[in-house]
Amino acid sequence: MWTSKNRPSYNRDMLRYPSDLTDAEWEQIEPLIPPAKRGGGKRRVNMREVVNGVMYVLSTGCQWRYIPKDLPPRSTVNSYFCLWSYCGALEKIHHALYLKCRELDEREASPTACIIDSQSVKSAEKGGLESIPMASMPES
Repeated sequence: MWTSKNRPSYNRDMLRYPSDLTDAEWEQIEPLIPPAKRGGGKRRVNMREVVNGVMYVLSTGCQWRYIPKDLPPRSTVNSYFCLWSYCGALEKIHHALYLKCRELDEREASPTACIIDSQSVKSAEKGGLESIPMASMPES
């Protein structure tokens, strides 16, 4: 929550791009990055820069080909993004950060309430098997 006291901690002016990770953010994410494959060579890419590239694409919504030249090549950033999506690493990172935020806010790990608005209920009533048209089959 933004207050006049903690507002300076949200200032991203000192970063190269607003989507880049601060040192504190990287400390939280670094242990969650999957290790390199066994038997392969040592990673030659800076993983923080790869995460910065992924964050740049996700925060700006730009196409992969428009990743700035000072970040790792788009093929590298995209390959790691696809790998982490496939193996569930991005979901694990999100979940870990979500739990951390709830802890800092002194809340339980999982929400205890749910809100369903009337529009959701109305649209759900219209669905179901009855709304799916049956394929016409030739009679035998």
